[in-house]
Amino acid sequence: MKNPPTVPLDLEERRRVRDAWTETRRRIAALEAEAAELLVAQMAFHDEDVAAAPHHRDAIHRSMVAEFATAARLSTGTMEFAFADALALSTALPCVREAFHTGSLSSAHVREIARASAVVAEAIRNRVVAPETMALFETAVLVVAEAETAARTRVHARRVASALVGETITERHRRAADERCVTVRSVDDGLAVLTAILPEWAAVAIADRLSQLTRTVIRARDAAPTRESGPGSGEATLRPALAHDDLLTAHGVATDRPCGESRSDTTISSADGDTYALDPEAESLPADTRTWSQVQADLLTDLLLTADPSAVEGDGLIGVRGRLQVTVAATTLAGLDDRPAELDGHGALHPDIARALAGRDGGWTRLFLDPHGQVIETDAYSPTESMRRLLRARDQHCRFPGCRQPVHRCDLDHTWDHAKGGPTRVDNLAHLCRGHQVLKHPDIPEPQRWTVRQRPGGVLEWRSPLGAVHTDHAPRRVAFV
Repeated sequence: MKNPPTVPLDLEERRRVRDAWTETRRRIAALEAEAAELLVAQMAFHDEDVAAAPHHRDAIHRSMVAEFATAARLSTGTMEFAFADALALSTALPCVREAFHTGSLSSAHVREIARASAVVAEAIRNRVVAPETMALFETAVLVVAEAETAARTRVHARRVASALVGETITERHRRAADERCVTVRSVDDGLAVLTAILPEWAAVAIADRLSQLTRTVIRARDAAPTRESGPGSGEATLRPALAHDDLLTAHGVATDRPCGESRSDTTISSADGDTYALDPEAESLPADTRTWSQVQADLLTDLLLTADPSAVEGDGLIGVRGRLQVTVAATTLAGLDDRPAELDGHGALHPDIARALAGRDGGWTRLFLDPHGQVIETDAYSPTESMRRLLRARDQHCRFPGCRQPVHRCDLDHTWDHAKGGPTRVDNLAHLCRGHQVLKHPDIPEPQRWTVRQRPGGVLEWRSPLGAVHTDHAPRRVAFV
């Protein structure tokens, strides 16, 4: 039986709904800007109260925060940040403030910019950089913020702040390292929250290694011998492992469906082909039905409770087997200066940590940048590997607008389909995660299919099914000279 013909899509009505939603979001941002102005007005009252009773400054501040937090049913921490963001807008970020009022920036964008600006503000207060530096920061960040998501804006803003006040970043990282700690908080029902405040490079490496170990456990589980489901079947078969690594992620492992089955056959085979009988009275091992997150939690527990610190194994730098992508100047690597390195996708990295990591890893690639910070060449020898390294350095993450999936979890995709004659060249390749790669696949019905073409400089121009055009630029390495 054939499916009934689909009703022709009313593209104009669909576009109207999308545009109306976008306009509503713009108005919400403008209202958020008005709310920030009201917090600025409240801070003026706060300053008057403090001037009248300076010995009660802290109490006055706490009372003000509590007043607004309870009125809006927000946590104290959230309200503290709201006042801090409003203060930054009113005193240091006039252009961001204006863009917020027009709805060009969301409250999430403003939050990331304001918090990154604190680094520049501290440097100005300490007379490390000139007061005009804040205007440079604001201009450089707004170019990206008005075209990108808040998550991408956060990374860019941190890069800009790091580049503008490099020595201050180094000092801040050194001070912040003193705050590392581990805390435990009960959440009832026999569970607790274990919080670790760690250097960012270590936390990223730990998370990546846990993901790799989890992927290995689940792959082995899905390949374990199981009994055929048909009647009379007495032979064990191997469940095929998942075909693609991207299926073995938090998005690819079901959270409400068992992924293993109990072993019900009564024999096992050795590597030599001998067969051994199992004790029929013995209780079979329970099926492993853990989800991705549960496996990660169990692995973390096992690693911490069964491993002992050892001088033989060295410190954390030697033991890192997680994947880190770091960009560091050759002069910094050689010890000629202390410019901050960059932990790609996250922000500044202390130069001492970058040098220590470099000394324990042989997988470094020299990159050549143009005056605008774009990667234009790498010194790898093999042509194919050179292209891959160049594209990894250029893209850093999935090139669908707004996506932050790192390149080691993405595939190199032909912008112009190779099956249709698209060449395998740098200007026809870009990294896409599996979730966004399928959006342009020929198997997707045309009314829902996205299209993309690559412009000079690695710029991807995406067109949505409703005709909207979104441009994604290759991330730039921020540098000020």
